Amino acid sequence: MRKLIILSFITMDGVMQAPGAPTEDTSGNFKYGGWTVPYFDESLGSVMTEQMSRPFDLLLGRKTYDIFASYWPNHNDANDPIASGINKARKYVASRSTLKFDWVNSVQLASDVVGEIEKLKSEDGPVLQVHGSGNFIQTLLKHDLADEFWLKIYPLTLGSGKRLFAEGSIPAAFRLTKSSVTRAGVIVANYERDGEVKTGSF
Repeated sequence: MRKLIILSFITMDGVMQAPGAPTEDTSGNFKYGGWTVPYFDESLGSVMTEQMSRPFDLLLGRKTYDIFASYWPNHNDANDPIASGINKARKYVASRSTLKFDWVNSVQLASDVVGEIEKLKSEDGPVLQVHGSGNFIQTLLKHDLADEFWLKIYPLTLGSGKRLFAEGSIPAAFRLTKSSVTRAGVIVANYERDGEVKTGSF
């Protein structure tokens, strides 16, 4: 069995849209693209390097795939574990449109995306990492396909924008497995799926 892990940068109010650059995703008239950059210090870089140094395949939505494909093949430094890991990984891309791939090891998931992901998870192989892919993640959450979340929670609120947990996320319990705080105040928190939501009364 392969684990499906969602790695996401989010604000305190759950926004995940366009963390890396002003023009990354301006849909919905989003004006705060690049909001992670002032907080991205050496300690957070070390976290990302550690998380992406182990073997993985990528599972991406179409928009994030296009962003990655325009950047990472041109930054294929064998001494950079993040660049090396991303370029070596098999890239599974969820898209309804017919795609032509120039980036090596890219595969399209077309018709029954949920069924194809369930099949991928049942196979032997490295973990499946999901980066960005805000719209695609909603499908994963709706069908309870995420095994773990590796979150970086930034000390700011934006009020609007695409959120990690949008309408349609199923009720689910998670267990904190690892946490730390960077010098810039970013909370690094790893969670794994932990059954159903339990309720009680005081």
